[in-house]
Amino acid sequence: MLKKLCSPSISRLLFLSATALFIAGCSQKITSVNDTVRLALQETADTHKSAYDIARLPYASTYVRIDNQAQLFMVLALAESATGKTLTNAHSTTTPPLLKWLASDNGMLITQSGRIIKTVNLSAGNLLATHSTSPDPLALGLHLATTPKQWQRTIDWQPGYHIGYQLDSNFVFDHAEVLTINGKSVPVLRFNENVLVKQLNKHYSNTFWVDQQTGKVVKSLQYIAPSLPSVEMTILKPFN
Repeated sequence: MLKKLCSPSISRLLFLSATALFIAGCSQKITSVNDTVRLALQETADTHKSAYDIARLPYASTYVRIDNQAQLFMVLALAESATGKTLTNAHSTTTPPLLKWLASDNGMLITQSGRIIKTVNLSAGNLLATHSTSPDPLALGLHLATTPKQWQRTIDWQPGYHIGYQLDSNFVFDHAEVLTINGKSVPVLRFNENVLVKQLNKHYSNTFWVDQQTGKVVKSLQYIAPSLPSVEMTILKPFN
C-alpha cells in the first residue's frame, strides 16, 4: 500500500519532485509548484472527490485502491512519449503516452493504454519494467473484433531477483454494463485478461472495463506482478 505523507523529509522530497516536474514542463499545465504540493498534502486515505472538484482541477486524475486498502486519489504528474518527450495532450504522439500518476507520498504508477507498466516507491515492491515485441491489445482496442486477444510480454519486478519472466495473456469478453464514474453513466465492456506465468506455473486474472465507443480503459483491476498486490484504478478525468 502507498504510505501516507507524514514526515517533513517526505514533504521535502515531494516538493523537490514537483519542482522538477514543473521545470520539465508538466503535461497538465500546472499553474504553480505550490498547487501540486498543496494538493498532495491534502490527500487522505479513503478519499472521495466531488464531480465539481475533479472538473475544476487542471489535472487528469484517478482513484486507486491497492488490494483492499483505503481508496487514494492520484493526479497525473507527467505524460511522456516513448522517447521521453513531455506531452501536452494525448494527440501529440502517434504511440500511446506514458502516464505518470503521483500520490501524496511520492509513490507513482506509470500506465500505458490503461495498463500499469511500472511502479515507483510502493512499499510492497515494484514493477521495474514491461517489455513486448507486439502491441498491447489494450492499445489496439479490445472493443474491436480485429484486435488479437492473445499477447505475450516479459516483466521485471522486486523484491527479489525477478528478471525477464514471460507472461502469456488471453483476453476474454465477460459482459456489457454501465459504470457510474464521477457522477456520469459510462457504458463499458468488461474483459478478463487471463495470465499464465510459465516459469512459476502460476495463473492470475486482470479485469479491464473499456468504453464501448472508444475502447479506452476507464477502470481496471490488475496485479502489478505475480507476487505483488492488485491495483484498482478508476479514471476520473482522462488525459486528452
